[in-house]
Amino acid sequence: MQAVIQFPEISPEIFTVPLFGMEFSLRWYALSYIVGILIGWRIVVHAVRSPGLWPGGTAPITEKQVEDLLTWVILGVILGGRLGFVLFYQPGYYLSNPMQILQVWQGGMSFHGGLLGVITACFLFSRKQGIPFWTLADVLCMATPVGLLLGRLANFINAELWGRPTDLPWGVIFPGAAAQDCPGIVPGLCARHPSQLYEALLEGLILGAVLLYLAHRRGGLRFPGRLTGVFFIGYGLARFLVEHVRQPDALFVSEGNPLGLAFHINGIGLTMGQALSIPMILFGIAVIQYSRRHKA
Repeated sequence: MQAVIQFPEISPEIFTVPLFGMEFSLRWYALSYIVGILIGWRIVVHAVRSPGLWPGGTAPITEKQVEDLLTWVILGVILGGRLGFVLFYQPGYYLSNPMQILQVWQGGMSFHGGLLGVITACFLFSRKQGIPFWTLADVLCMATPVGLLLGRLANFINAELWGRPTDLPWGVIFPGAAAQDCPGIVPGLCARHPSQLYEALLEGLILGAVLLYLAHRRGGLRFPGRLTGVFFIGYGLARFLVEHVRQPDALFVSEGNPLGLAFHINGIGLTMGQALSIPMILFGIAVIQYSRRHKA
């Protein structure tokens, strides 16, 4: 199986610094979080400085509050993302090695955990500052896709979360025994779907462009909850589609279930990612319906 795209020789670590007898590394994945948050912050600040985007010509949040919100979001992303990874993926390992829970620079973050962390931070901040919750949710959803884009690119650099085997010309030969373990494939190197790049395109670039267009050209911020609904629908649909070519979770794969479907009848069903995407899509539809009835 021949791939047009050869996996680039890029180290997951940008640089390593020895300190106090330990080595601290800056990884591309960590940098994607940092840069994504900073760019997202500037997107929100630009929206706040554009009075025409808001009902009455006045943004319901100040630049100072945006800066304060940034701190809450960072804590929500890091704590939620890390705890989500620990609890959802490797609880036994981290229970035996609790000190490694704090070693975020070693990698290991969960999108769903980070999302729950940001929602919690958004809710608490809105109550503390007296800002409408859906307003905060909308501006955060408008700023989130850039982080998703960078995060998926970092997944690609880390050679993780790759897709199923493929003979398409843009298949990628990922390194490592796990990536090259392709039962049923003829002898030779196994090429896989670069599903990280698919998600970067759909969840990051396209979804982000749609949200910015709705906010700046279609008055989306005048309908509290509208951008939030579009984000949940867009992310849910993107993840649902990519799951068709994404390598399934190993715990669901068996001889009678090679596709790794979490819920199925006679081989027809859904992966866990698809099952989790459906509630997101339904929630997004419900929020948009709410926004139609509550124009600010």
